[in-house]
Amino acid sequence: MKTDIQCTVFDETSAYCLKDLCRLCRVHAQFIHDLIDEGILSPQGNNPKSWRFGAVEIKRIQISIRLQEDLQVNLPGTALALDLLEEIEELRSSKSLLEQLHALEKRV
Repeated sequence: MKTDIQCTVFDETSAYCLKDLCRLCRVHAQFIHDLIDEGILSPQGNNPKSWRFGAVEIKRIQISIRLQEDLQVNLPGTALALDLLEEIEELRSSKSLLEQLHALEKRV
């Protein structure tokens, strides 16, 4: 059986309008507005016609969808979970850097 797989590679510097974002993430514009209202997304631009979203926002949308569909987490819970996940990522990065510095000090 042959399965078609679609893949989209996101460039960190690319910016997507609301319509493109909805198409890429397969969500309705209202869902994006709800995420913005909850503070989950922060688009660049002053109004919906000028909004631009980057790869970070796409990742946050994908995680939000999974939290809501798989775990039935509401929007405030989703916002909290995303903040905590980002904090964990930052702490892991800091820990890794400290471990590298400690390893360098041992060599000297």
